[in-house]
Amino acid sequence: MGILEWLSEPFAYPFMIRAALAASAVGALCAVIGSFVVLRGMAFIGDAIAHSILPGLAAGFLTAGRGDRRILFWWALGTAIVVGLTVGWISQRNRVREDTAIGIVFAGMFALGIAMISTSRGFAVDLVHFLFGNVLGVSVSDLWLIVGFGLGAILLVLLFYKEFVLVSFDPTFAKTLRLPTAFYQYLLIVLISVTVVVSLQTVGIGLMLAMLVVPASTAFLLTKRLPAMIALGAVLGALSGVIGLYLSYYWGVASGAAVVLVSIAFFLIALLYTSWQRSLPRRRPTSFPAP
Repeated sequence: MGILEWLSEPFAYPFMIRAALAASAVGALCAVIGSFVVLRGMAFIGDAIAHSILPGLAAGFLTAGRGDRRILFWWALGTAIVVGLTVGWISQRNRVREDTAIGIVFAGMFALGIAMISTSRGFAVDLVHFLFGNVLGVSVSDLWLIVGFGLGAILLVLLFYKEFVLVSFDPTFAKTLRLPTAFYQYLLIVLISVTVVVSLQTVGIGLMLAMLVVPASTAFLLTKRLPAMIALGAVLGALSGVIGLYLSYYWGVASGAAVVLVSIAFFLIALLYTSWQRSLPRRRPTSFPAP
């Protein structure tokens, strides 16, 4: 088998084309939003939102059944936004720290979801797809949702880029400029919630945090400026999605796990490269005699 045939064979199937588009779109989106998550140390909130949407999935299943996944998507999206905003409200309006608020909301929502799932036997089987992802089952309507919400989230980042940067790096100075810092913090939480829900079918709840953090962290190791970090992270996230699908097709491994493992491989390569660079002796500038 030639290299061109090897590369083109998986895409002879329409579901593989949809899967590649979805995986690359999700990888790029996660890297863009994940750049701010990494810089602000908000990784825990992404994981909490991913697990706290369980009651929304259960409610969607109980009300609409397993026939229409779009209903599950909207229930999950609404739940994620409510959870994110609740965490932000608790941490800003009270003396409770943000990580404590996340833990309380996460535990309560996850317990509620388990209680709701226990009332329906059939949902336990469908839950596997949300835990581990099912990118090969992406339909045309699913793809439109992923691309539409992904482009909307990236557009908001571009529109409020300066504000996000200022609030992330120097919130005290942002307040002196009379910027509505709370608004931008809530907006970032909403964008994280959208990213989590959009990425569910690709990598699932269990692996969501990895795609939100790993590509951005890899770019952070290799770049010194935020725009370059976002751009490189998006490229690495998209590449992880496509290469992971190739591994899934030829090696028969779970697609979501393959995508995450590729992104972690990129991170380890970047980590080794930067460690090797730091170990090299620095050359001193040559001194020339004064004329």
